[in-house]
Amino acid sequence: MDAEPIRTPRLTLEPLAVEHAPEMAEALDDPALHTFIGGSPATAGQLRDRYTRMVAGPPAGGDDAWLNWVIRLDGPDCLVGYVQATVTSGRASVAWVVGTPWQGRGIAGEAALALTGWLGEHGVHALVATVHPDHAASSAVARRIGLVPTDGRVDGEVVWRSE
Repeated sequence: MDAEPIRTPRLTLEPLAVEHAPEMAEALDDPALHTFIGGSPATAGQLRDRYTRMVAGPPAGGDDAWLNWVIRLDGPDCLVGYVQATVTSGRASVAWVVGTPWQGRGIAGEAALALTGWLGEHGVHALVATVHPDHAASSAVARRIGLVPTDGRVDGEVVWRSE
């Protein structure tokens, strides 16, 4: 399974490429963005190194697929975040991040819906995500894509699952 471009009315999800690193470093350069996702803003060089590993894919011999897309907002034509899925045996762990200047516009929900729709078209129907318990916006995205919170926790985050 390989990531392919996915279009929505105002977004293009582009398969991640190492060349996205400089623009993504700018898009994700707000320390406040990392309040719930942890860490701190990465430099373009750090993202280039990370993206090189991600594009190479998981270790050989497993059945995992690492699927990563950057979110391109049409109109101003700029990268604003990313969505990702790790698929194993027909199940996907999904995540979404949108840079601070573009939050509150429904972009994360639109991108996550497009991602999960694409996964469904490729036979993946069981979904899971982890969301910080205080992150109301990400919880709303999880609900929008049909996930429900469970009593499970991973590193303090709530485990959400498809029904």
